[in-house]
Formats: sequence, C-alpha cells, structure tokens
Amino acid sequence: MTHTVLLGGSGFVGDALANELATRGEQVTIVCRNPATRRTARPNMTVRIADPYRVDSLLEAIEGADVLVNLVGILNEKGFNGSGFRKAHVEVTANALEACGKVGVNRYVQMSALRAGEGTSHYLKSKGEAEALVRDSALDWAILRPSVIFGPADSFLNRFASLIALTPLVMPLACAGSRFQPVYVGDVADAFANVIEQGGGGRVLDLVGPGTYTLKQLVEYVIALKGRRLKVIGLPGFVSYLQALAMNLVPGKPFSTDNYRSLQLDSVSENNALESLGVTPTPLEAIAPSYLGRQQRAHRFDDARSRAGR
Repeated sequence: MTHTVLLGGSGFVGDALANELATRGEQVTIVCRNPATRRTARPNMTVRIADPYRVDSLLEAIEGADVLVNLVGILNEKGFNGSGFRKAHVEVTANALEACGKVGVNRYVQMSALRAGEGTSHYLKSKGEAEALVRDSALDWAILRPSVIFGPADSFLNRFASLIALTPLVMPLACAGSRFQPVYVGDVADAFANVIEQGGGGRVLDLVGPGTYTLKQLVEYVIALKGRRLKVIGLPGFVSYLQALAMNLVPGKPFSTDNYRSLQLDSVSENNALESLGVTPTPLEAIAPSYLGRQQRAHRFDDARSRAGR
C-alpha cells in the first residue's frame, strides 16, 4: 500500500484524486489549512492540518509518506503584480520540496498547467517557475500539465453557466477564439493515480481531452445545454482587454487582465499523455450534460418526490 499525501487535496482535483486512490486501496492523507473543507469519507483517508506556506508546518504532515502530490494553485490573485501567484505556486512548491528533503519523501508529483512558463501572464509564468524548481530537485518527480478541467464541480463551465443565467439576449465574449482541449477531472485523477503507482521518472506529461474547441464554441455549448437563446459576440482584442480591466473590479474576478494574458496562448497539446498512462480520454459531451443540462434540476426534483413517496 502506497501512502500518498495530497497538498491542496481539498479542492476540485484533490477530491477526485483522493477518492480514486482510496478506491484503489491506497492510504491517503489530505493536507489542508482548514479541515472543514474536506470531510474524511473512507477508512484509509485522513485529513491533516498544515500551512503550506511554512516548511515546519509541513514536516509532521508528510513524514512517513511515500509520495507527495502538490495540487495547490489559484486562477486569480487579489492584486495585480503576480505576488499572489508566486506565493501560491512558487513558494508552496519550494516549501514542499524542502519538506520532502528533510523527512525523506523521495517521490513527488506536481500539478502544473499547459503552456506553463510561456507568455506574459503571471499565472503561467509562476507555474513555469514552480516547474523549474521541481526539475532541479533530486527527487523522483513528475509534472502533469492539464488543459482546462471539466466536471460537476468545475470552475470553468459552471462559471459560464452562472453568467449565462444573468445574461438577457447578447453575451459579449472576450478572447472568443482561444482554443482549449478540456479534460475530464476523472481522467486527470486516473492519470495522477497511475503516475503515483508507476513512479515519476522525471516526466512532464500533458493531459488533454479528445476534442478541441474555441472559447466561443464552449460557451455556445453551455448555452444550448441550459436551453437558452443567447447570441455570443466575440470581442476584438483591445475591447477584450477593456472588458478584462472592468472585470478586475468585480468581486471574485470572473475575468481578469491576467486571464486575458493567459488566453493569448491556446491551451492545447499534440502530446497527450493520457493514453500512454492507460487512460482513455473522455469526451466533453459524455459528461457535461449530466451537470449542466436544463433538465437536471427537474430530474432531481422528480427523484426527491419519488423518494418521498409523492
């Protein structure tokens, strides 16, 4: 039995990976700052409190582990100078690697992102800096770089679904031509679990889905699933940037200038590692209707009535 510690394991991917590893009978420790964010669901799954921004806090949490998986990441920062991205991506990675060295955890897996280290966005640049730290380490490492990840609790398609619900007739869309190969969270979890079983081997692995879509196509697909009749209008480059500037001021930053800079690079790859890892890529169309379809709310209501005997 492999003992895997998940740093940032209370998030979207972490939840899927923890459950996948537990299903395989592996021992899983989820390290998070707030234990209330992840309930222990299985006998071989535990939660430990630790601060990833302090090496001394990580030592006890990871001691005795076989593998440390770093899933910590953010999509937006509070400020605009990149310090928030560097803290979450670079500083946490440095602390995790140092902690591994101090307690003798020799295997390490990092979640990064497609196009890490490229372009001008703080998000991608900080991901690239974190990758460089991992590559330079003496550990048995692997870096996994997914495209945008979809699934029932995703923050991508669900975000557009929320915006669509608030849009009356026309939806202006920045960077509408940006391309993605969305990858299913279950496939990402399988890929991580298989790498954990195989060993890192100093590999950098791109994880993408079987289909390529523009951002406009993805938004129009969500609109269709929601049963809405909205016209999506792609904005030219400068207007897209102006929209990002305005959205910087919206609580939660649904779209930011750093997102705009990231979207100048397509999140696609010709080197999909999923199949080499024994994972068949799942089409978007096989999953998205189950959590975005307009009939899902009605079906859940009917199921509840049926269970209540009504």
